[in-house]
Formats: sequence, C-alpha cells, structure tokens
Amino acid sequence: MASTTSETASPIGIANLTIRIVAQPTVAGESGLGKTTFINTLFSTTIKNYADHKRRHAKQVDKTVEIEITKAELEERFFKVRLTVIDTPGFGDYVNNRDSWMPIIEFLDDQHESYMLQEQQPRRIDKIDLRVHACLYFIRPTGHTLKPLDIEVMKRLSSRVNLIPVVAKADTLSPSDLARFKQRIRAVIEAQGIKIYQPPVEEDDEQAAQHARSLMAVMPFSVIGSEKDVKTSDGHIVKGRQYSWGVAEVENEDHCDFKKLRSILIRTHMLDLIHTTEEQHYEAYRALQMETRKFGEARPRKLDNPKFKEEEENLRKRFTEQVKIEEQRFRQWEQKLIAERDRLNKDLETTHAAEIRVDGFFPSRNSLSAPKLDSTLDGRCSTGNVVVSGSLYTRLPLLYFPEPAILANPFSP
Repeated sequence: MASTTSETASPIGIANLTIRIVAQPTVAGESGLGKTTFINTLFSTTIKNYADHKRRHAKQVDKTVEIEITKAELEERFFKVRLTVIDTPGFGDYVNNRDSWMPIIEFLDDQHESYMLQEQQPRRIDKIDLRVHACLYFIRPTGHTLKPLDIEVMKRLSSRVNLIPVVAKADTLSPSDLARFKQRIRAVIEAQGIKIYQPPVEEDDEQAAQHARSLMAVMPFSVIGSEKDVKTSDGHIVKGRQYSWGVAEVENEDHCDFKKLRSILIRTHMLDLIHTTEEQHYEAYRALQMETRKFGEARPRKLDNPKFKEEEENLRKRFTEQVKIEEQRFRQWEQKLIAERDRLNKDLETTHAAEIRVDGFFPSRNSLSAPKLDSTLDGRCSTGNVVVSGSLYTRLPLLYFPEPAILANPFSP
C-alpha cells in the first residue's frame, strides 16, 4: 500500500475529519473519460498510474470488464486516511456491452457477502471491510441524454451503493449546453426511478442544510480533470487546462463542480457515505440474503463471467446445429439403406419366382423328397406335394425311372 502525503497549497480536507477512517470509493464508466486523472486530481497526488494505451488497444476485443483495486494511505497535517480506489477498466468499450456490468455488481455483492460472513464468526474483532462507500459513475459529455447502457447500469448500482453521477470532461461543453445536458440527465434519473446519493439536510443546522441543498442542486456533478499547473491571465498558478481562449480551472466553481464533489467525498459527507453504506445498502443486502438463503448456504452467483456465458451459449447453439445436421445425414443414409434393401428383396423375390417356375417343369432331384417304389406300377411311382424354397407348391404326378445301377440286370450271369 502506497503512502503519500498531501503538500498542496489547497488542502484536500483530510485533516478536517474527526476520526481515522477507511474510504473506499469506486469509479465506473467508459474508457477515456478521465477517471484516473480525476482520482489523482481529487487527492492531489498520484494514486493510480495511467494505463498504457498501446497495451489497452492490443488486448482482445472480447475481454471482460476488469476490477482494479488501488490502495494508498493519505496524510495531511499528520492525519492519515487509508484509501482504496476501485476502477473498472474495460467497461462499455465494446460493441456488445450486454452484461458488461455484472463484474461490477458481483464485486459489490462479494464485499457485502464477505463482511456478512465475518459478522457470523465467533471472533469479530479483526474484520476486513472492503465495502464500497461511493460509486462515481462517469457519463460521457454527449450533450444529449443518457445512453441505454448508462440507465441500465445506474439502476443496478443504485440499489447496492451510494451512486453519484458525474459528467466527465465538462470543459468540452459550453455552460448553456452543460446546463441543458444536466437537466436532461436529472429528468431521465427521475423517470427511471434511479436512486442517487442525496446529502442529508440537517434542519437544526441552517448552514449545513444550505450546503446540502446547493450540492443537490448541481447534481450530476460536472468535473474537469488535470494534474498540470497552469498560469491564469491574472498570474495565478492553478490546476487546469490551457486553451486558446483561456484556462479551464479545476477548482473554479464557475467552470465545474469539482470542489463540491470533493466536499461530498472527503470533507463534509465522507462519514455519512460510510454510515449510509452500513445502514441502508448493507442491511438491505443482509436482509435479502436471510430471507432467501439458509444459514451457511453459499450465495448463488448470478453470472461468473458474462463473456464465458455468452461463449457457452454460442457453443451450445453450434453443437445443437451440428447434431441436427448429423441426424439429417443419418436419416438420409437410413432411407438409402431401406431403398437398397427393398430393391434387393424385390430382386430376390423375382429370382425365387423364376426358380419356382423352372422347378415346375424341371424339378431337381435334390429338391424332391425320395419317392417310394410301388411294385404294382412296374417301377413307376408318383410324387405328391413337394416343398421348394420354403413354399408349398402342388405339382402334377411325375414318372419315376430308377437308376440302372439300382435294378438287377436280368441278363447278368
């Protein structure tokens, strides 16, 4: 776990926390939206290294969504916070993004499951808590509305984690276009019933209540990510991006909502995010598992690997088609064999019929039963019915002339 110290002129707010905590946000969204840059800008240090674009594009196009966990320990004015950042590279990068959200869903459920199993153990002192406290879902700044993939993923995430929608690269939209885009996103979120994180409004603290209302008014948050220091027209050094028309400042609230989002994640609502995870999302998961599972029974996994599941389905279809082709070929072969058998049987019957007709005129001695001699007929005898080739045929009486060797020669001495 890397240990970093925040030494920036503008503190990130860790020192304002009252207790030592473990923060575990996750970032989700398509590649190229500046998630890594945002994380490093948020904590004013290099928490996560940038991906090698050559290696990224060299990967197979059918790879699954990955889960990358980066751990660090931040220190500001001798106050330390352990940070775990979960990234989801590969999400939404392909033509077929069906079930691409399942690795994220499974990861969130696995953390709840792991914590629940630890609570069931006799010794629960050294529990390892990897539950995700907030999910920043990055939205591509198209200027139109949410894509179907965004809607589906946000629906599934909102029931498991504190969901915070973020419009990435806000400097690519004009202020008016950005305002309309955020309004459309809010309308879709409300129409689709997507539950996003809302800071609690403390009625007894007017200042805190006003701050919470201002945070909710700008959702979804628009952000600009940059780790570079640039000089403004008045000579100030700020984090931002230099353009021909001027500088897009990261911490300028007229340019984006970065400071408000950082306030939620670090300064004012980090503890509320942790408590909400414990009291709402984890308790909802635990109650569901207790209702649907027996004690000690393993959690059924919905989908171990979406891409492998799709490959399995394709292989099953190809196997079924191949079996049908082989069955059709065997049926044709069987029909040919039956036709050949019928032809041979017909030829055999024709041959037998011809033999029978021939035997009717020229009987064979071997096919006839041995006749009995009748002395009263002077060596002549008649035969009755004879069985030839398994059939009974009626023949006319035949004359029998004995062999010369059988009768005695009257002229022999």
